[in-house]
This record gives sequence, structure tokens and C-alpha cells, in this order.
Amino acid sequence: MHFVLKTVAASVLLSCAGASMAQQGETVKIAWLDPLSGLMAALGTNQMKSWQYMAEEFSKDNPAGVKFEILAIDNKLSPQETTSALRSAMDQGVRYVVQGNGSGPALAIMDALEKHNARNKGKEVLYLNYAAVDPDLTNSKCSYWHFRLDADTSMKMEALTTYMKDVPEVKKVYLINQNYAHGHQVSKYAKEMLKRKRPDVEIVGDDMAPLAQVRDFAPYIAKIKQSGADSVITGNWGSDLSLLIKAANDAGLNNVNFYTYYGATTGVPTAMGANAAGKVYQVAYAYTNLPGAFSEVGKGFKAKMNDDMYTGAVYHGFAMLTEAFKRAKSTDPVKVAAVMEGMKFKSFNGEVEMRKKDHQLQQGLYISRWDKTDAQNPLDMENTGHTFKQVKYYEPYVASTPTSCEMKRPS
Repeated sequence: MHFVLKTVAASVLLSCAGASMAQQGETVKIAWLDPLSGLMAALGTNQMKSWQYMAEEFSKDNPAGVKFEILAIDNKLSPQETTSALRSAMDQGVRYVVQGNGSGPALAIMDALEKHNARNKGKEVLYLNYAAVDPDLTNSKCSYWHFRLDADTSMKMEALTTYMKDVPEVKKVYLINQNYAHGHQVSKYAKEMLKRKRPDVEIVGDDMAPLAQVRDFAPYIAKIKQSGADSVITGNWGSDLSLLIKAANDAGLNNVNFYTYYGATTGVPTAMGANAAGKVYQVAYAYTNLPGAFSEVGKGFKAKMNDDMYTGAVYHGFAMLTEAFKRAKSTDPVKVAAVMEGMKFKSFNGEVEMRKKDHQLQQGLYISRWDKTDAQNPLDMENTGHTFKQVKYYEPYVASTPTSCEMKRPS
């Protein structure tokens, strides 16, 4: 594990070799604000453990010589609860906050930090977004204090539809998504990009389901079946995807392929099982058996936590922070933000860049397919004997989308 961390740290471009470590030995508190209750609790718990695990590993060895402490607070997937949790974290001296589940909570953090940082010079707080993917967060609503480590909804759809345009079997597509910003964006971009790349494809359904409220997706599956769709595109995550897949299997929907954003998230592998082999695809910046650093981290995580690591953006977060601490010779968020802008480094999915204009990480994306494990893909998910296997890799430029961000930088 230490070898993996050293390898990534050494690959960061423009690092300041031999820089003095003004923050050597300092403990950096990071507040994690995401759901630990409700239908998304299992997913949130996995991601909390991912941050805790990587904090322990990076505390052992990192370019800046700092230690990390994770302060986990349940935000109940609510923007209001998120604001209260953020306030509590800042009262405890936290100056770095991470969150990923839901664009509503993400916006609540961004709005709160814009006000707090303007009024409290010297006590600024920085937000690392590891999974909230609404494109508006790095476009019309972009903020200097927000850095997104995941690829946004439009970037993932660029890669996914680039793949689908070369699959002749795709003729009738059904869209089913969660009824909030991300779900609406998935639907919007799917229709726009398929029309541009495959104008012959027919959209035969476009449903929105309440976020984290539906316990039985059988009625939605019945509509998909009736539509004659051969493919489903969904940005659903957590229980909203696992229950959707379960309903599809229960209904014997065997002739439809599912193209997902979050097929690897907690509960979905178990719901898929052997029945979904060869029928579920995922677009993401990683997959379980990705050779090199990511799979090595995954092995260590599974051995210690008895769980699967699927949120690789956690790794990106610590890699960027520790290098920025080193180069800034400080853990001050103001100095660190200035260093992280435009930072490039070689990570598990190729060379990545934190684009300066909008703070959106530019990175390579993979299309993978659910299938049985084999010699090249030995790590299974949720003890199913199955895993996601790579079918295509796209360089960052393929999925990169333009930005309208007009960022206001602190003087």
C-alpha cells in the first residue's frame, strides 16, 4: 500500500522537491457530510469508511508529512441538515469539508462557504466534492472554494453515448432517473447526445422517480417492458438503482441492457448477481479490477473493512491535498486552493488535471460490463463471483465538456 501511495505522489507534476515542510506532523481535520440514515445509509457508510481508510493510509506516508482526521456527520441527504452539519464542523475548527451524495446538499455547502469565507478572513473553508455531479456546480453556480473530483453528468454521458453510438443493437432507449437535478441532467444530456450521435435511436420512455423514496420499482419495470425498449439509461444510485435492478430481475426482463452511472455502488452488485451478467454497463473513472493503484487500494480496503472500494475520488482528494500542502508549505485553504488550480498528475486512470477555469477534474473514463470474475479480473463485488470488466477506455479529451463558469476569485 505504501508503494502505491509513493508512486502516485511521485508522479504529481511540478512538485517542489526538497521544499521545507512547515506543516510537518500537523493533523488536518476533514468533515465528511453525507447520509448515514435512510435508504442511502448503506452507500453513505461505505463512502465514510473509504474516507477513513484512505485518511489512515495517507497519514502513514504522504508528501507533506501531515496526519488526517475524519469527522463524520450524518446530513440525512438534506440541504438543511447539511448546512447545520457544516456549521457544527466549522465550530470544531474544520477547514476542509467533503461531500458527494446529492447536488442539493452540495449547493448548500457552496452557498454557505461563499458567505462564510467572505466574512471570516483567515478562517476560510475548502470543499472537495467527490460525487455530486450536476454540471451547474462548475458552470453557472461555480465557486472558487469548490473542487470537483468526479466527472460531471455531461462528461459521463459524452463517454457513454460515444460507446452506445457504435452498438447497432441500441435502437429503443428508456430513460429512468431520480427526480432531482442530477436525474434531470442525465435525461437531458442523454436525449441531446443520442440525437446528435445516433439520430435513428428512439426514446421510448422518460420517467422520474422520487429520490430515495421508492421501495418497489415493479411499476416502472412494467412500463419499460411495455415500451419495447432494448436499452435503459439511468443515473440512479444507491437503493434507487439496486431496487430497480432487482425489480428487473424479478420480472424476467432479460432482453434489455442497462447503461448506468453507479452500477458498482453498495447493494447493486448483490441485486444484479448472476442474472444480470453481460447486461449491465457502467461509465466511471474506475472499476474494481483496474490494474495498478486502484485495485491495490481496493484489496487493502476489502481486507480491512470487508467491503468494496468504489469511490476512487477519495484517492484523488488525498493525493491532491497532500501535494498541495507540500507545494504551498501550508495547510491554509487559501494557499492550498491557489496551488490546486491547474494541478496535473498521473493517477490510476491516466493523467488528470484540475481545470483552473471551473475546478472540474479532467480525467479518463471507462465503460465496463458486469460479468463473471476471471484470471484478469479476480476481484469480485459483494461476494457475488461477478465484477465489472473494462470494455472501453476514453481519454480525458473525449469526455471533456466546455464550461460557462465565470469564477470570482478572492482578492
